[in-house]
Amino acid sequence: MSYFCGIDIGASAVKLVIIDQDRRPVARAVRRSGVDYGQSANRCLEEALAGVNLPSQEMQRSVSTGYGRNNVPWPCTSVTEIACHSKGAFAHFRRPMTVVDIGAQDSKMIHLDGQGRRLDFKMNRKCAAGTGSFLEEIAMRLDLQVSELNGLAERSTKEVTLGSFCTVFAATEILEKIRAGESVDDIVKGAFRSVVKRIREMGIVEGALVMTGGVVAHNPLLGILTEEAFQTPVLVPPDPQCVGALGAALFALEKAEQGE
Repeated sequence: MSYFCGIDIGASAVKLVIIDQDRRPVARAVRRSGVDYGQSANRCLEEALAGVNLPSQEMQRSVSTGYGRNNVPWPCTSVTEIACHSKGAFAHFRRPMTVVDIGAQDSKMIHLDGQGRRLDFKMNRKCAAGTGSFLEEIAMRLDLQVSELNGLAERSTKEVTLGSFCTVFAATEILEKIRAGESVDDIVKGAFRSVVKRIREMGIVEGALVMTGGVVAHNPLLGILTEEAFQTPVLVPPDPQCVGALGAALFALEKAEQGE
């Protein structure tokens, strides 16, 4: 049996997936990126291999993607995030689709046809609004853990609108909302709405709407709010945070099959 590794090094987390020659995921690992991407990549690989008792020499090929894709300390071919997220999403839902990936540093909207070929894409890189960094800033301003946000937003009973998309101005606006007596639950849901609005501005949905990334993985309410905004059902893969890493692993297998 041959095995293939895909690693997605993002600004916030490193995600690693190992698949076998039949394209089945056999191991995965996720950890914070930290300040040493190479070390975090090594630890992810060690964790994944140990989990299935797999010696490293049985890894036939590796492909990296993401913000830190050039920091992988072992022999690796790099492929763009757009290509890997496209391939990973299409592996789960083989149909025409629009992939919305919300990461820590940027958001992507990718259009694929019925064969998984990319038709178009857009990325939000202008500021942190519409990304995981925006929610991290909101959590810090409210003295909360990021992991608490989804539960609080789900308890919201009132719509509170954040008028500013800018992370800095939104933080100031949140302090004003608190002073005005608005509940934390309602403010957090307003922040979620703000993220969805920025995604909505990126374009229209064609085909199925698929959401990926660590933000939706940890905040499922964002999927529900996105359904409302686009008025179409949202499909979320079983492991949305690792879709890019899965796509990278699939590229590794295909490159080996093609003798590249």
